[in-house]
Amino acid sequence: MTVDASTLVTICARGGSKGVPDKNVRDLDGQPLITHTIRQAKQWDRTTDLVVSTDSDGISMVAEDAGARVPFRRPDELATDEAAKLPVIQHAHEQMESITGRTYDYVVDLDATAPLRLVADIENCFQRVHGTEATNAYTVTEADKNPYFNMVELDENGYASLSKSLDDEVVRRQDAPSVYEMNASVYTYERSYLADADSTHGDRTGVAEMPPERSVDIDRPIDFALVKFLVEEWGVDFD
Repeated sequence: MTVDASTLVTICARGGSKGVPDKNVRDLDGQPLITHTIRQAKQWDRTTDLVVSTDSDGISMVAEDAGARVPFRRPDELATDEAAKLPVIQHAHEQMESITGRTYDYVVDLDATAPLRLVADIENCFQRVHGTEATNAYTVTEADKNPYFNMVELDENGYASLSKSLDDEVVRRQDAPSVYEMNASVYTYERSYLADADSTHGDRTGVAEMPPERSVDIDRPIDFALVKFLVEEWGVDFD
């Protein structure tokens, strides 16, 4: 493959997880969790530079051992429970352009807590932006629930109605419009969009679909148990 663009891959991994303590370095299939994502980034042949943004000495050591760069420490204000992820990616991008002297055409962010992606999933998300009119893209999977069929909202009196409705009532899920949920696995940004973005959702945002068995995001202990089950019992492969 001819690499015709400069691409920064970011992995954002803070040390203060409450749902699953130390989850980014917790053992999964014989390696720290974050190592699987670092390996995928290194296997993707469009990666120009790979950086981990963290506030943790432990994560920093594991990331460097796995071959990622950790040339700066994430500021405290970007490492809280309330901190949004987009400013963290923007900070990492700005730091790396200053450190390397490069101007990256694209920034691709991989979430360390979604390790079941394939390198092909990274490429698919990148291709939704590269050479297209899309400014950014993220990976999704088909949603378990559908707002046209079985998702409801409550009004001010506490009464339920469908979140979204059509002229004709949908009586079978198969007849409802397809809807998707973000799976927090891969994000691709054009440099010009990322620089001034205040949201992941823009006017020209694309999506790349992934199957549910590769779309688990580890946020709770049960998520970690599910990933281990998929790897050990179902044979889901990281490669």
